[in-house]
Amino acid sequence: MSMDDHSAPNVVDLPDAEATRALGERLAVLLQPGDLVVLVGDLGAGKTTLTQGIGAGLGVRGQVASPTFIIARAHPSLGEGPDLVHVDAYRLGSLEEVDALDLDSSLEDSVTVVEWGEGLVEHLSEDWLEVRLERPRGGEGAADTRTAALLGHGPRWAGIALPS
Repeated sequence: MSMDDHSAPNVVDLPDAEATRALGERLAVLLQPGDLVVLVGDLGAGKTTLTQGIGAGLGVRGQVASPTFIIARAHPSLGEGPDLVHVDAYRLGSLEEVDALDLDSSLEDSVTVVEWGEGLVEHLSEDWLEVRLERPRGGEGAADTRTAALLGHGPRWAGIALPS
């Protein structure tokens, strides 16, 4: 399935960081081993905060923090659920560099969340969930307000009710 999916994204208002984490926890309920989540958004849009919520919802070990300097960090499940692999692709400039991470070896057993992955990791799976986080610029009270647009790609996400 291409990036030109015809379904409209579900948009969620995120008034603060807690709402962003809570959305991550709600998404975790839907996620299963093999799922790829691609997070899109500018610096400070809430990508890591959302991933913290996903980690909490999956019940994984370790503090979920931006893996910028190590690029990828695995968080093992503390229960029966899947592990979380958290990737920061900001410093990766090519598909070859993504392939060198060998993410596909852990993809089928884990939930893989990739920050800054747009245009780099979609080839890893025919199915992925895109979460586009946006933070309005300027304006009264705009500092913490964000929106998340959720769009499932591929047969795995067809018919699944995403949070709105």
